[in-house]
Parts: sequence; C-alpha cells; structure tokens
Amino acid sequence: MISVSDKKWINQEVNKNLVEKIKQDFNFNEILSRLIILRNYNITEINHINNNLKITNIFKYDLDFDKASKIVINSIKSNENICVLGDYDVDGTSATSLLVRYFKHINQPHFYYIPDREQDGYGASKKLFQKLILQKPKLVIMVDCGSTSNDAINFLNKNNIKSIIIDHHEINKPYPKSNAIINPKKNNKNSEQQYLCATGLTYFFIDILLYKTNSNFKLSNFLIYVLLATICDVMSLRKINKIIASDVINNFNIKDNQAFNYLFQQFEINRKLNVGDLGYLIGPIINAGGRLGFSSYGTELLTSDNPETIKKRSIQLIKLNNKRKILEQNILNEIDFDKIKKEKKNVIIYYKDNIKEGLIGIIAARLKEYFNKPSIVITNSNNILKGSARSTNKYNISHVIKLLLNNNIIENGGGHNMAAGFTIKKNNLNLLDNFIQKDYSNKIQSTDNINRFDSEISASAINNDLLEDINKLGPFGNHNSIPIFLIKNVKIIRSNIINNKHVSAIIKPSIGSSIKSICFNCMDTPVGEYLLSYKKKINLIAEINENIWKNKKTKQLNIKDLIL
Repeated sequence: MISVSDKKWINQEVNKNLVEKIKQDFNFNEILSRLIILRNYNITEINHINNNLKITNIFKYDLDFDKASKIVINSIKSNENICVLGDYDVDGTSATSLLVRYFKHINQPHFYYIPDREQDGYGASKKLFQKLILQKPKLVIMVDCGSTSNDAINFLNKNNIKSIIIDHHEINKPYPKSNAIINPKKNNKNSEQQYLCATGLTYFFIDILLYKTNSNFKLSNFLIYVLLATICDVMSLRKINKIIASDVINNFNIKDNQAFNYLFQQFEINRKLNVGDLGYLIGPIINAGGRLGFSSYGTELLTSDNPETIKKRSIQLIKLNNKRKILEQNILNEIDFDKIKKEKKNVIIYYKDNIKEGLIGIIAARLKEYFNKPSIVITNSNNILKGSARSTNKYNISHVIKLLLNNNIIENGGGHNMAAGFTIKKNNLNLLDNFIQKDYSNKIQSTDNINRFDSEISASAINNDLLEDINKLGPFGNHNSIPIFLIKNVKIIRSNIINNKHVSAIIKPSIGSSIKSICFNCMDTPVGEYLLSYKKKINLIAEINENIWKNKKTKQLNIKDLIL
C-alpha cells in the first residue's frame, strides 16, 4: 500500500505457531502475543511484562570497572583534586552530574568542565587540557567522550595526570593510553552492556564505588538521570534499559527532584512523569545551554539543591530552548524539502555555511524524521566544516564515520549507532556524498526501506483493554517502539491546526464512537493537507496512546500516515 506521503506500508509477518505458544505459555491474548513475537522479546523481557524485575549491576565483575574503581578510591584516600570532563549534550551533562553529586556527598576535592561547542570543540583535546591542568587535577574522568582522544591522553600522561574514560562511542585501536577505559565497545563486550549510554555506565560505576567504600550516598535517587540520558541519546530501550525505564516510571516522584519539579511547575504539568516528558520537554531544555553557548547550565541545574540556583538556571534554559525553537524553525523554513525529495538520495546531506553549530544536530534529526532517511547537516564553524549525523536503526552511522576516517575523507569524528559528528575539508564534500550513498546502497537492500505496521485492527477494537495490553510492553523507545496499526475506513469529521505545526482531528469509524487524534509536525506535508481537507473514507497508520489532560485520561490516535 502506497500512502499519501509516498511511503510503502506492509503488515509485518509473524510466525503464527510462535504466537500460539506465547498465548498458551503465558496466558496472553492474540494481539499482545503477536506484538511480543514481532519485537523478539527474550524470556526475561517476557517475564518483565507482569513482574517488576530488580536492577542488577551487570558490571559487578568487569575488570575495567574494577581497575577504574581502584584508581578513584586511591584518589579519594589521597584527597586528590579530580576533574570531571563531560560532553555538552544531555548524556554528558547527566553523567557529569552523577559524579559531581557523589563527590560533593563525600567532600572530595573536584571540579567539572563542560566544553563550549564553538570555543572548545567536542570532548577531550590537548588544547582543552592545557587550560584545565591550571586547576591542578591529579585525575581526570572523561564521561561521554575520550574514546578517540589519543593525543589529549598522551598530554595528560606527560604531565603525570591520571585519567579514566567512561564512554559508549565507537573506539578504535590503538586505544588511548588512559589508566582505565570503560567502554563496552572495547573488545566487543556483550550486547546488553552496549545498550547503555555514558550516564548508565557512570551510574553502575558509582554503584561499585559505593559497594567498595560502604558509602551511604543515595544513588538510586538519581536513576532518573540515567533514563533521561538513555532517551535523549536514543539508546535501545530493551533489556537492562527497559528495566531501568520501568523502575523510574513506576517509582519516580517528581516532587523528590527539585529541578524536575520546578520545570513541571513552569509548564503547569500535574501528573506522573513519562518517557515523552524526558524526550520532548526536559531533554531539549537541558540541551539548550550546550546548543547556544551556555554549556554548563544543564549541569549546574542537575547538581544543585539550592532553590534559587534551580529557579535561575531553569528559567534561563527554558528561554534558551524557546530561542532554539525559533532559530530551528527559521533554518527549516529555508530548506527546500521538495528539491531534496526529488534528488531521491538514500542519505540526506545538507550543507549551508551559516547554520549555528549547536543546531546542526537537531536539524539533521528533523530531516531524518521528515524523510525517514539517515541525514547529515554540515556548516562552517570558525572556518572549519562541521557535520552532525542522525541515522535510522537500519544504518549504523558510527561504522560509516570509521570508514570515512580510514579513507581520509573526514578529518576526525566519532559517535554511536544513531548519531555522530565530524569535521571535514570543504573540497571533500563530494567525496563524502559519493562514499556514503554507495556505502548505503551496498549495505541496505531496497526492501529495507519498506515501512511496516504491527497489525490491522478495526476502529471498534480500540478500547481501554487494548490500550492496557499495549502499555504492558512499555515504556516505549528505540528498538521497543509503540505498536503501529492500520485502521481502515474512517472519516475525518473535524480538524484544526495547533501551533502552526500539528493537526488535531476527530476520527469517526463506521461503527462506534469517534476518536480524538493528532498528527505532529505535519503542517505543509501531504498528511497534514489530507487531514485538513479530505472528506471521504480513509485508512490510518497510527499509534494508540493514552492522553492525559487535567488528570483526565482519554484514548488518542497518533497518526503517522494516511492511505487512500
């Protein structure tokens, strides 16, 4: 089926025998069993559906964690000054905040630094450490960065400064000569460990420190930081991450965290926190400082218990995020989406020399969402071309960055499966484009570009029981997506525009009650145009969500596409 947005949709195939086995073994109904098989849940994940599983430290016997913990404990015993260097995104901010809170609790001499995107560049560099060693650290802990910082680590070694790297980005041999490297991608450690972002790794690292030192630091109070970073870094919400997500969503009380509670108050939200709040509200606010030249604001907010500091930084970050939204929309308004569509490239590469560096990642994300294709945005920053990439689950962008480095097409770069950054010479832009388009074609079959929905259901089947079954698979996120359904033969009886970006609509089936629906960011798209004007029966591709407004819960369709 070809949709109004020119996408091909098919029903996902499923082994009916396996569905029957799940139904019999676990007493689940047809639709829940089908969704479980389609997501390839293992036995632990299936058991997690009706049981609250305990979070266990999967690094308890890990040699890298043990080595790094001994270094930190020795620094604590010697009362050494420790520097924490974090990346300027939510993951780096959250990981830094965990360590800072721990060091504050034990009165350990320390300081932290979050690099400025434009002044300092990404992560650990020799130039940056030349500045930081003036504060005389004896140990530097790098979080969410450092895996490719060989020269910077060599500089620390020459100055007799110990270092630890806690990171989840791609790491290549020869590894940096750090005193300890915690990175699950080193030596291809097991897949569950690779699910964790830097904040998750830092959380379990501190947990080991607490065990070895008998500290009374309440680490579990900050598990919310792990989920925040996991969602914002688009990490897989499966296995250990799914257990963490469930624990936070079920047990986190917003009033126990001053910063989160103040942000909720500013937006007049009076309900339990959900995953969407982290990805679409709190995360962008925390990120705004790093995008617009105030990189330390997020860490200052997440590490403070002072009400005045929390109020001040929250208001500043909210204003910065509002400014970011305006700048972002202005950039998007200048992009010729029709031209990009006509080029029919497998990977979108957009270059414009005057985009603010802090916004290229989010513009790449918007292009990826619009075209459902890996997207790269490149700009000129201080006479250096910098690029930011956002990819799909099917195309590992960090592997591509490694190939580009090996072929001397880019100057440097790094990242993980879904996101990456790099620098490049302008005369290599065509080489970059040709290499990536060819690489994508070699790796991705044409059938991989087909969109799949989980099941076809009738509109009359959309009820509280179905919603309850769907929610049993949550919390939802990367690799554990909200189920998508085909819903046939409905009419759009009323629609309106929200904030000049979204379209709200009332959907009426042939039999049964009408259903509220929304389609996000669809203005000036074929889907938005049909929702606003089409009067005949139409078929929906949609998610079924629970909408909470003023403590009232209602069913809502999140429309993804339309089929005539």
